[in-house]
Amino acid sequence: MTISTPPSTQTVAHPLDLRERGSAGFFRWLNSPGRRGPLLVAPALITLFLVNIFPLMWSFGLSFFEYRANRIAPPVFRGLANYAAVLTDPEIWARFQNTAIIVVGTVLLQLVVGFLLALLFAQEFPLRRYLLMMVLAPMMLSLSAVGVFFKLFYDPTLGFISRFISMFTKDTFVILSTPTSAIIAIVAADAWMWSPFVMLLVLAGLVSVPKYLYEAAEIDRAGPWRRFRTITFPYIRSLLLLALLFRTIEAFKLFDVVYLLTEGGPGSSTETISVYVYRLAFQFFRTSQAAALGYILLFSVIVLTSLYLYAIRTRQAEA
Repeated sequence: MTISTPPSTQTVAHPLDLRERGSAGFFRWLNSPGRRGPLLVAPALITLFLVNIFPLMWSFGLSFFEYRANRIAPPVFRGLANYAAVLTDPEIWARFQNTAIIVVGTVLLQLVVGFLLALLFAQEFPLRRYLLMMVLAPMMLSLSAVGVFFKLFYDPTLGFISRFISMFTKDTFVILSTPTSAIIAIVAADAWMWSPFVMLLVLAGLVSVPKYLYEAAEIDRAGPWRRFRTITFPYIRSLLLLALLFRTIEAFKLFDVVYLLTEGGPGSSTETISVYVYRLAFQFFRTSQAAALGYILLFSVIVLTSLYLYAIRTRQAEA
């Protein structure tokens, strides 16, 4: 006798139905409030890691190995030997000296010119808006364009300076032919581009000074110098320090203008540390030493920033 089993009432789900249910659950998981924020910033974080963080980690690890980009030989671990070779190389310290001279010259000139321009544009006068646009124009240009522009400007045959000086002398004046004049030319080109940046920071402080303070000073018969020392300067002091920090860091890494104008010459009198890093990496192919020197440069920038923050905290504690 055979026993017949009743047909099962349970239906088997189709694979396509399971896929649709799984995708719907996945999208519900994506749209949950707790996960929406991290998923939105995930592409930016991945891009940041691939473009910035990973190359930094790779180059930092490479600074502890002996490696040349023009050879097939694998890297050989050397520890701190690359840093010792860089720090004991007299040519490195000569490049640091060139960098320090250019940084001090260009930052001081930018602070002075930017401060004077800010005092000028803090006043109301005809055509102020149009002149301000013209003054800000150099800051909008690329460093390569500024370098090419001043290369033509300093040209001994077509440049304005050489032509003007040749009117009073018999010989053709070549401004980039001597170390001193070449450094002055680099400082002038960089200051021409970035003095408007200092001007904007200082101008923001000048505009924020309350008018009633000047009115009270006039009632007390305070002179111009006293008004500047007791009213104006305290409002712009922090902005001047901020401009000093930003411009020192950027000038310390100056490469484009120097390379386009002089390529480090005459000789190596204007070769900055950034230009020397470029030569080590892409001309001499001492890749590991270039990476080590690059991180020494980064450490120097961090030290400058720490000194600035220490000065700010000291002033705040004294106040």
